[in-house]
Amino acid sequence: MSSELRETLRVELGARAYDIVIGPGLLAEAGRHIALLLRRPRVAVLTDETVAGLHLESLRAGLAAESIEMVSLALPAGEATKSWPQFTRAVEWLLEQKVERSDVVVALGGGVIGDLAGFAAAVLRRGVRFVQIPTSLLAQVDSSVGGKTGINAPQGKNLVGAFHQPSLVLADTAALGTLTPRDFIAGYGEVVKYGLLGDAAFFDWLEQNGPALAAGDMAARVAAVKRSCQMKAEIVARDETEQGDRALLNLGHTFGHALESATGYSDRLLHGEGVAIGCALAFELSARLGLCAQEAPSRLRQHLRTMGMKVDLSDIPGDLPGAEALMALMAQDKKVVDGKLRFILARGIGEAFVTADVPGEAVRKLLDDALA
Repeated sequence: MSSELRETLRVELGARAYDIVIGPGLLAEAGRHIALLLRRPRVAVLTDETVAGLHLESLRAGLAAESIEMVSLALPAGEATKSWPQFTRAVEWLLEQKVERSDVVVALGGGVIGDLAGFAAAVLRRGVRFVQIPTSLLAQVDSSVGGKTGINAPQGKNLVGAFHQPSLVLADTAALGTLTPRDFIAGYGEVVKYGLLGDAAFFDWLEQNGPALAAGDMAARVAAVKRSCQMKAEIVARDETEQGDRALLNLGHTFGHALESATGYSDRLLHGEGVAIGCALAFELSARLGLCAQEAPSRLRQHLRTMGMKVDLSDIPGDLPGAEALMALMAQDKKVVDGKLRFILARGIGEAFVTADVPGEAVRKLLDDALA
């Protein structure tokens, strides 16, 4: 694969700094990159059944090229896996494989596997190192970077977890070619988020290049993943455990998580789709509160529509609960401080900020109108 499409970024976290390597063909070279971390030539891989069928043998070959042995466990695909039963299964499997404290666990898959495997590594023997090999666009631009790991609880999404940084991220952009169009475009919701929260020029670039990127342009895909990771890495370096700035990364997520919960974390609504709808709602709320011009939400919605994305609550199949029920789900969010929900709002495209000063009535009215 062409090495001129290879990009390396550093997440600057002192003693826990690590590289994100981005480009096509990285699965085949995984051994070369991972060998540098190993005390013994063996890794334990957690993946899901869908990804295993597509990429596990490529990874095995890439590791074997450096004489690294691999054991693997494939969990069921889907958001429902991010829960206690499969987490328990993964941790007990790692113990059965006699994974030692100096070993490395590899997460091969999308956001669900990355979050679950990272959390398993965080608690196994009080913390073993792990490597993220994200195979979905969502995981490459967002969940694989920054050390947030965890599982969902019946009470809400990502409520159980730990901050545990990976030792390395290998984002093989060729793997994106195996995603369904829906999964790819859902992940694009997180890419758009970066332009909206802090880089208007990146949003301009996406308006120009989004269609080519969706159609498979590898250089555009590498560029989009790189810019997204760069922005995330800068924010994480400033605020690793989300005391302030890092909350900006939750743009669209307060609404999105409530909608995911309301649809039972099912394939009615994928995470990135919830984020896209949530971003549209956050911008609409910002316009209604007089924070930004109505042109900003209109432009965002136009771009999401051009990309074939879900934009409105009416784009979610099936019935949704009313505004009160959605607000109750939002109140369970991790971003609640002193009982007040923190929203990420915007003064324009590329100008997001965090606030707890949002009148509940404005949110209720927004949701009522969106549900109508």
